[in-house]
Amino acid sequence: MPQDHIRPSKPEVSEFALGARTYFERLQGEICAALEHADHVAKFSVDRWDREGGGGGVSRVIQDGALFEKGGVNISEVTGDLPERLAESMNVATTQFYATGISLVLHPRSPMVPTVHMNYRYFEQQDGNGWFGGGSDLTPYYPVLEDIVHFHRVLKRACDAHDSAYYPKFKRWCDEYFFVRHRQERRGVGGIFFDYLKGDRARNFAFVQSAGNVFLESYLPIVERRRDLPWGERERRWQLLRRGRYVEFNLVYDRGTLFGLETGARAESVLMSLPPEARWEYAMRPEPGSREAELVALLMQPRDWVMEYEGK
Repeated sequence: MPQDHIRPSKPEVSEFALGARTYFERLQGEICAALEHADHVAKFSVDRWDREGGGGGVSRVIQDGALFEKGGVNISEVTGDLPERLAESMNVATTQFYATGISLVLHPRSPMVPTVHMNYRYFEQQDGNGWFGGGSDLTPYYPVLEDIVHFHRVLKRACDAHDSAYYPKFKRWCDEYFFVRHRQERRGVGGIFFDYLKGDRARNFAFVQSAGNVFLESYLPIVERRRDLPWGERERRWQLLRRGRYVEFNLVYDRGTLFGLETGARAESVLMSLPPEARWEYAMRPEPGSREAELVALLMQPRDWVMEYEGK
């Protein structure tokens, strides 16, 4: 697949910013090529866009495929003056900023295949302050222990290669971050999440690359195990209802969505994470003892998936 490049950034940004942007461009190409191969039918469209005020991006979107009903893998870079309200929420100065990142969400057609999200980013201010953030998490509709453990184990291995404290810290952060407070449940079965990763930028960048590089390893084996399982109207209805919860989190709580909309990024690309279809029913409750009820119970309390499995 040919490589797409976003508009060159301002010359005053650091070498870490340039390196991060280049890495995210390469990762986007590798992931899209692998996902097209897995889908067998649909191809990613390529949409290059410029942001008024500075920066732009490349949105790649796949729709109506055999495997993916909708998905997107976006890269962006944004420059300009940090809005005062955002600066206050981030507890930083209102200086000029530069941000670049990759953001991915995949909504499979089959309810037996989990939705997945990945985002890694680098943020830098004119005063020299800079940090990495991001993570990856899994949102199944019909969870399977083998799949959840595999996803977490791959992420843990990527974390452990850099710091044995990363996985337990970032796993806990993920459980706390992807919490739909008004529903009192987690969005999915977690993964890792971190923000404001400062300090040794070379070391932190190496970790972010390790985490990004294992995305396909963490997700595609799950896809291949579950894509051909049978499902019907009941499973589809449940998938759409759970997608509704996904939408609620992204529009109410997600920092990336709010940052993109408040800094003037292209709304179509920011809202790429939303599923093509979702459903809301009044006072929806799954049938007691059902697989649907099992999922809801699973989302109430976080679990140490890797230790739980290895202890058996």
